[in-house]
Amino acid sequence: MRVHKISNVNKALDFIASKGVKLVSIGAEEIVDGNVKMTLGMIWTIILRFAIQDISVEETSAKEGLLLWCQRKTAPYKNVNIQNFHISWKDGLGFCALIHRHRPELIDYGKLRKDDPLTNLNTAFDVAEKYLDIPKMLDAEDIVGTARPDEKAIMTYVSSFYHAFSGAQKAETAANRICKVLAVNQENEQLMEDYEKLASDLLEWIRRTVPWLENRTPENTMQAMQQKLEDFRDYRRLHKPPKVQEKCQLEINFNTLQTKLRLSNRPAFMPSEGKMVSDINNAWGGLEQAEKGYEEWQLNEIRRLERLDHLAEKFRQKASIHEAWTDGKEAMLQQKDYEIATLSEIKALLKKHEAFESDLAAHQDRVEQIAAIAQELNELDYYNSPSVNARCQKICDQWDNLGALTQKRREALERTEKLLETIDQLYLEYAKRAAPFNNWMEGAMEDLQDTFIVHTIEEIQGLTTAHEQFKATLPDADKERQAILGIHNEVTKIVQTYHVNMAGTNPYTTITPQEINGKWDHVRQLVPRRDQALMEEHTRQQQNERLRKQFAAQANVIGPWIQTKMEEIGRISIEMHGTLEDQLNHLRQYEKSIVNYKPKIDQLEGDHQQIQEALIFDNKHTNYTMEHIRVGWEQLLTTIARTINEVENQILTRDAKGISQEQMNEFRASFNHFDRKKTGMMDTDDFRACLISMGYNMGEAEFARIMSIVDPNRIGVVTFQAFIDFMSRETADTDTADQVMASFKILAGDKNYITLDELRRELPPDQAEYCIARMAPYTGPDAVPGALDYMSFSTALYGESDL
Repeated sequence: MRVHKISNVNKALDFIASKGVKLVSIGAEEIVDGNVKMTLGMIWTIILRFAIQDISVEETSAKEGLLLWCQRKTAPYKNVNIQNFHISWKDGLGFCALIHRHRPELIDYGKLRKDDPLTNLNTAFDVAEKYLDIPKMLDAEDIVGTARPDEKAIMTYVSSFYHAFSGAQKAETAANRICKVLAVNQENEQLMEDYEKLASDLLEWIRRTVPWLENRTPENTMQAMQQKLEDFRDYRRLHKPPKVQEKCQLEINFNTLQTKLRLSNRPAFMPSEGKMVSDINNAWGGLEQAEKGYEEWQLNEIRRLERLDHLAEKFRQKASIHEAWTDGKEAMLQQKDYEIATLSEIKALLKKHEAFESDLAAHQDRVEQIAAIAQELNELDYYNSPSVNARCQKICDQWDNLGALTQKRREALERTEKLLETIDQLYLEYAKRAAPFNNWMEGAMEDLQDTFIVHTIEEIQGLTTAHEQFKATLPDADKERQAILGIHNEVTKIVQTYHVNMAGTNPYTTITPQEINGKWDHVRQLVPRRDQALMEEHTRQQQNERLRKQFAAQANVIGPWIQTKMEEIGRISIEMHGTLEDQLNHLRQYEKSIVNYKPKIDQLEGDHQQIQEALIFDNKHTNYTMEHIRVGWEQLLTTIARTINEVENQILTRDAKGISQEQMNEFRASFNHFDRKKTGMMDTDDFRACLISMGYNMGEAEFARIMSIVDPNRIGVVTFQAFIDFMSRETADTDTADQVMASFKILAGDKNYITLDELRRELPPDQAEYCIARMAPYTGPDAVPGALDYMSFSTALYGESDL
């Protein structure tokens, strides 16, 4: 009955509601009555709750969890990109990928093609129905033929795959957990093996290295010991650092292994006996102790060998120096050269012998040092001690022999010295007196032959006085010469009387009596020559003094005259009176009087030329030089010419600007009044005061404009000519561009242009052609052939545009 059907449906709806599903607008009557829309909505609600909602993947559930599960499972497959539950499944590769991922034997995924979706979909549907017990809920043609497949249908079908493979997922999870545990265990075992191997290798290296470091076998040479030190440095630089790294890595691996074991609830790792970290640290400490001891032993051995090498080298050097010094000394001491020597040679030999004895005594210390070094080498167990001892003994024996020979030679030299002492005294006295006398003669000859350069008569008079004083000393010098020759004659008499063996000449001097007589004769010959030279020079200096006075007499007149004329011109240029023409005539007469003075300048030039030819460089009679006179004369001519030119320019300015003489005088008076420094120029402040005094009332801008006119070069001063030009422009009635333009307009018959014929008819020929050549064609609307633009031409004439 209907009521029973409704009751049955309500039981189902109550169960669904008890599972947390909210049923909105769905009642048992609609379903019993066959309401298709309500029935289908009810079925989807059941599917969503019991087939999809319980799906959970990594904290996501239901639709999102199912989509994430599909993406994870199909990620390794090409051409599969699951982003939703409609068009992502349209080519069928997504379904095939899900089946192949869990049951690869059911589908040969490699043969599937993206461009054959019907085959892919039917293959997936058939395999799922046949082998996975998943009913064929979808139709391949509907999915391919629809632009956007039904999302709920796809989701319902895919959830069947999730539930079908959920058991396999649990198995996969369990397998992953086991693999993870085994991987951790394998990694720990590998770390244990690595630790054991690294510890064994490190301990073996320490075992091999320690005996090498404990070897204390000494070396005989520094080279061998330095090689050991180099090997030790290689050990420190090349071999040990990797082992230090291995030891550090070993400790790191041990700590890492223990941490991993502790985190994975495994028992702590216990290395093999003798391979604990503490055992390795102890072995390493022994290595470093042996290393420290080996380094200290090496340094001590190097110091010992350095000391031995130093002592041996010092012994060799001192022995070589001593042997080189003694070479030939025995033969020298056994010579009998004193038997034929003069007294001076005997004394020289005695002094030489004394020097040798001093040298011998000084070498006593070296011999003692050689013996001491040999003794120390023996005490330090030097490997080549026998050779050192033999050489030392030879040196000592030779030293004793040298002492005996030295004493014997001294006695023989002292006996011979007494025999020649008397003659030596005479030689010495001869040398003492001959040397200064010889020097006096050589100095006299040098002075008598010396060329002299004098510039004044006082200097030549001084030389003449000195020469007369020298001639007065000649008699005494001749007496000294006779005395020196007498000493030499006495020596000759003694040698002939006692038959003394006199080998050689006077040992104290090389000056012979013949040289003394020759130089004396030469001095006597040079004296009159010097007299003649001094007399000639005295005459020349008198002539030079005359030339100096002659030049000075003229220069002392011309110089002040030029200065006076310069000052007069300066006053004339400032204090001009009368008309400009009168001033100009006056200046030209003044210029003529200056030019008439030129012969005196020329005469002075002639005197100056004589002074230069006589090589006279100074003149105490005047402060003027020819250069001063020339410069002053040129400045005088330039100044008068410039002053005349200024007056001429003033006349031109006056005539051109229509300025009266009274105005010119007024301008001159104003300029002179404000030219406070009387330099012919006004500075900026004086010029401003002058303008104010003449009635100008101006600001800074206007004054700057005026200064740009009168001082275009910006030097800060205003000349009289610039002042006159400015004042003439200010006061004169000058033509303007507008006036010229108006004149052209009259000639053109009040037109805006002028023709060629009008110009040639109204103006002189040359001026008409001048205008025609420079006027631009007229381009106005009323232009006719041959029309010229006189307006732009008038403007260009006054610099207001390009001509």
